[in-house]
Amino acid sequence: MKIAIIGFGNMGQTYANSFMSSGFVGASDILVLNKITVEEKDSFGINLANFYTQPNPKIFESDILILAVKPQDFKQLASVIKPFLNSEHVVLSVMAGISIETMQKKLGVTKIVRSMPNIPTQIGEGMTVFCTSNAVDRKELFIVQNLINTTGKSIYIEREDMLNAATAVSGSGPAYVFYFMQAMIESAIKLGFSPSEAEFLVSQTFSGSVQLQNRSKFSNEAWIHRVASKGGTTEAALSVFNQKELKEIVVKGIESANLRAIELGA
Repeated sequence: MKIAIIGFGNMGQTYANSFMSSGFVGASDILVLNKITVEEKDSFGINLANFYTQPNPKIFESDILILAVKPQDFKQLASVIKPFLNSEHVVLSVMAGISIETMQKKLGVTKIVRSMPNIPTQIGEGMTVFCTSNAVDRKELFIVQNLINTTGKSIYIEREDMLNAATAVSGSGPAYVFYFMQAMIESAIKLGFSPSEAEFLVSQTFSGSVQLQNRSKFSNEAWIHRVASKGGTTEAALSVFNQKELKEIVVKGIESANLRAIELGA
């Protein structure tokens, strides 16, 4: 199987590295179309003969084409590559806001997979939500999901409009985590820890808590009750969170992100 990656920014490079490190696809079977210099090519570990700065028929001999360009660049790209595409091509898009229907019309193909990955895909711990057009068969869906899973884990959804919700929850989600971590770090520093100590405390607390939750059958609520003893320190903090309606604020924030995703995709 050959894979063409169109656009070799962070996401394009992440896919290439994940495919190769997993052994799913060999370096010689990955082709790249991107405007980069020869010097930049040397650091990526892919056969230099498979790098192109202009469309070439050989690129489109690939079974799967991954569109990893910026959404605003799609219209121009589509006009350039459309003559090279055929009905058998499977197109996997990581572009936010570009619908399956739009891609089908602009590219002249029917087999489209639209996905929403998040930034931890860069270390193989990502969360990707994806959906497909009706023309994608079970075998092709299986192959695409296996490719995506080299960057972490994935969820297949039937409804394309749910990708907006995925953007608001898992796509933007890492920023929410970093935001809360930073607030805890700043609190720790105010309490007397050095910046490095505060960062280490908070980082390990998050890492350990997530692993504990993942390895247990308890719900988040159950774990909260296990940590928060009656009249204790945790209960004191949670009381302030509840008074300030922190949970409601988080919900409203994610709802706002969802609305913005809908606006951007309109």
